[in-house]
Amino acid sequence: MEYEQLKLSNQLCFPVYAASRLITRGYQPYLDKLGITYPQYLVLLVLWETDGLPVNEIARRLILNTNTITPLLKRMEEQGIIVRERSTEDERKVIVYLTEKGWSMREEAAAIPFKLLEGLQSGDIALLDLLELRDKLNGLIAFILKNEVNSED
Repeated sequence: MEYEQLKLSNQLCFPVYAASRLITRGYQPYLDKLGITYPQYLVLLVLWETDGLPVNEIARRLILNTNTITPLLKRMEEQGIIVRERSTEDERKVIVYLTEKGWSMREEAAAIPFKLLEGLQSGDIALLDLLELRDKLNGLIAFILKNEVNSED
């Protein structure tokens, strides 16, 4: 093939994309029991770590645009998982809080990462390899985000 750089097998993006989709699919049975989607699970992870965050901070932590996260938060509010309130200090900001239901989901969700890791481990891929991969991907994400910010200057 004249254009080797255009082969799917030579792309960095495809294995990252495919692995992400397959891992996300592995979460689905556990999230179905909670009645939430994977993006909602990510919002919950952020709020379980720090409750009462502005929408733009949740979006920043999840590397999403606020116009992407707003409909997601609206659905979560309709489900009774979160509440959104205007900031008393700055009316432009909307602060997101977990409800009792949102907090109660944490207990069942706590087992999900372990169950997923159990399913991913095989004779070829050890837990330490998966953790190393996670750390390398986090480093790649940080590098890309840093360079996006610097390239805007």
